[in-house]
Amino acid sequence: MKKINLRDYYAFYQSDYFVEVADQIVELFKQFCRKEHADFERRRVHKAYYSLDANDGIERDIVLLVLSPEEIYERKMSNMELYAAINSLPEKQAKRIYAHFFLQMNKAEIASIEGVSKTSVTHSIEQGLKRIEKFLKNIS
Repeated sequence: MKKINLRDYYAFYQSDYFVEVADQIVELFKQFCRKEHADFERRRVHKAYYSLDANDGIERDIVLLVLSPEEIYERKMSNMELYAAINSLPEKQAKRIYAHFFLQMNKAEIASIEGVSKTSVTHSIEQGLKRIEKFLKNIS
């Protein structure tokens, strides 16, 4: 157990307020401070003093990790394998999986659009996912 001053971590404290907390909490506060400082330094180095409305992508690039060329290539290959697996499915299953996972539609919406029951859509998506899994295992 260690004592910390909450005024150091919370701006709304007007005076010192000491509490005793577990070592894990102290470590979490330290990690938070390091992360906050690293974000500040990234903004300072890249001169990213713009709002999100600027649409120039500077803040997005600072907040998001920039991938290495190798990671970009691996993701591209993974996406290509996934799309190949989806293309290997029967047309109905592929459309339902695409609508559910890529278009963020729920199963009831898909069922109402197609005029079928929700259980048939659910079953179709589950079978499609099993086929995709089998397809991806055979590639590896």
